[in-house]
Amino acid sequence: MNELETALQAPGGWLPLAILAIMGLAMLAYVILDGYDLGVGTLLGAAGERDKDTMVASIGPFWDANETWLVLGVGILLVAFPPAHGLILGALYLPVALMLVGLTLRGVAFDFRTKGGADRKALWNRAFSAGSVLASLAQGYMLGQWVTGFRGDGWATLFSALIAVCLLGTHMLLGAGWLIMKTEGALQVAAVRWARVSLGLTAVGVVAISAATPLVSASIFERWFALPDVVLLAPLPLATLLLFFIVERSLRRLPTRLEQGNAYGDGVPFAGAVGIAMLAFYGLAYSLLPWLVVDRLTVWQAASSTESLWMIFVGACVVLPVIVGYTVFSHPVFAGKATALQY
Repeated sequence: MNELETALQAPGGWLPLAILAIMGLAMLAYVILDGYDLGVGTLLGAAGERDKDTMVASIGPFWDANETWLVLGVGILLVAFPPAHGLILGALYLPVALMLVGLTLRGVAFDFRTKGGADRKALWNRAFSAGSVLASLAQGYMLGQWVTGFRGDGWATLFSALIAVCLLGTHMLLGAGWLIMKTEGALQVAAVRWARVSLGLTAVGVVAISAATPLVSASIFERWFALPDVVLLAPLPLATLLLFFIVERSLRRLPTRLEQGNAYGDGVPFAGAVGIAMLAFYGLAYSLLPWLVVDRLTVWQAASSTESLWMIFVGACVVLPVIVGYTVFSHPVFAGKATALQY
């Protein structure tokens, strides 16, 4: 951490870190908020026709605004850290293109499923689900490539493919938790089953990234396993393990409660999934800071000029409260159980 301490003492040395923190917040918010509606979209393919309108209604007021966080995060990367933007997106050209195709397909299908005629509604439902799956897999593959430092060899490709499937599972877990919280009846019970399957995929992804990250770089390995850091950091994996246990126990008990008409604790799976995502994000951030590309490009090496960073920082400080305010405001407004859409 000597490089970090030295940079913080230099004029403007804290500014790239502050902007990186804002970018990190935007990406974390995107993973959680767009994660649950991507998960609901993915699960749409497993639901019965009568339940699909209720599932879409549960995310209808939120899904489009949730993607704002992705725009903010990538926009900051472009203007604040242009060398990193060029290197990262250059290495991820194909999965980025596939993600955009998936997100576009979702947007088109969301509108056309209600306006394209009842005879084509099933087609657009499948398109919405396919777009959600494609976007999730592409994002997971990009995460795997970023963790491995864009090495491009066979093992890195296989690892990235595994993380692609596991991130899809994480989105499904968030989506299933959202449906448990927002729906009733048979759909709510089905969401419990989907969540139990998704929880296993999420656990595999967390374990895989936790095991691979220290092996990618000697400095990351030392950061986690040198004394006394290994003792001080022990609560992080223990807290993650505890959340997995709480979510699994809740999912095991919920079906019996729901059959008895008792919905107590139906928000636990979603809250636990959010907690797991936040702890995993924190662990990854701790591992990689100050690298934007592992062992190749630090946050200071990639940063724009101090004058440009000030403009970006001021702009972000104006925009961020607006987005946070809307997000905080909209969820209580549309609180409660979702019902089937009426046309």
